[in-house]
Amino acid sequence: MANPLDAVPLSGIFKIRDLMYDVERPFRLDHGDISFETPAPVREAMKQALDAGHTHYVQTGGLPRLRELLAEKLRSRNAIPVGDPDEVLVTAGGMHGLYLTCRAALDRGDEVLVPDPAWGPTLGHILAVGATPVPCPLRPALRWGYDPEALRASVTPRTRAILVNTPHNPTGGVLSRSDLEAIARLARERDLLVISDEPYEDIVYDDAPHVSLAALPEMYERTVSVYTFSKSHVMTGLRLGYVALKNEALRARVLKLISLTASNVSSVIQYGGIGALEADQHWVADNRTELQTRRDRFYAGVADLKPTLTGSPPAGGFFAFLRIDSDWEPAGGLATGQSQSWAMAEHLIAHARVGTIPGVDFGAVGEGYIRCCFAREPDELDGALAAMCEALR
Repeated sequence: MANPLDAVPLSGIFKIRDLMYDVERPFRLDHGDISFETPAPVREAMKQALDAGHTHYVQTGGLPRLRELLAEKLRSRNAIPVGDPDEVLVTAGGMHGLYLTCRAALDRGDEVLVPDPAWGPTLGHILAVGATPVPCPLRPALRWGYDPEALRASVTPRTRAILVNTPHNPTGGVLSRSDLEAIARLARERDLLVISDEPYEDIVYDDAPHVSLAALPEMYERTVSVYTFSKSHVMTGLRLGYVALKNEALRARVLKLISLTASNVSSVIQYGGIGALEADQHWVADNRTELQTRRDRFYAGVADLKPTLTGSPPAGGFFAFLRIDSDWEPAGGLATGQSQSWAMAEHLIAHARVGTIPGVDFGAVGEGYIRCCFAREPDELDGALAAMCEALR
């Protein structure tokens, strides 16, 4: 029997990353990382943990104090009715949480409704366990939301779960409460699990709210909510995340998988998470404000790229999903079998030293787009935009 991993494609993000290492003085808009420093309370908590010798094995599900703080955060900020802190399990980042969830919840032959476009590694987690992701188009005209009837029509007897990602990577779309209520009704009617991937929960702009699907009536019992400290707490390289789930049988499987894959998440990093949550949270809002400033700065420059590249500022996250003019092609035309979005990404590397991600790497609906990260330093954004303008002139 073939190994399911053989069906998992390598994300184009890594191909672009490798190409950028050969570029002198590159503009790294391909990086999904924030240029801010990790907050002082996080760094200080980890230093104190090292000095105190907290470098040994800890509880498989996570440090009790961290789980208590996370349970309180989920109740107060996400409105999820978490009871016992045992309902929260600490993971080695959000990606680890997604993998554990898919491995624990899915069987070979199961189908999972996923957004198109979607962040590639998420689909890889589904494929890696022998399940099948079923792409459901997101509609630009619906603020990158679902057509509810089209989503409903995608359900088959093999459908096991719906994957929800809001704010969304790569489009920056944010699902409203009514959008999520429609998904919740479908999940209850068809007895489906919901995997709610929420890494950008704290990066929603213009004072709009973030709504967690598990907070809706009767949904916590059938939802696995996946979170990370990477974005809002600027801890991308530290790899700290968590999942919240009420279902005891599923939670026992996830706990077992943590023991098999990590034994426990790094003790020192978990103390950093405690430091992050015990500190004043003003820097979360401060970072969001600065990211909105950078978003607006970037899109002011995008105006100079018309008509070749166009787009509207996203409602959340820190990615610009820019539409490529349908008539654009590189000098000499597209190579045989080459997509327009890959041609654009390679053109910008070669002629502007700018790294971007081809939209088709996120799914068929993403063809004709590129993704740019605007969470970089302002000087890098300005330099990238000037170089893109010259390259596309």
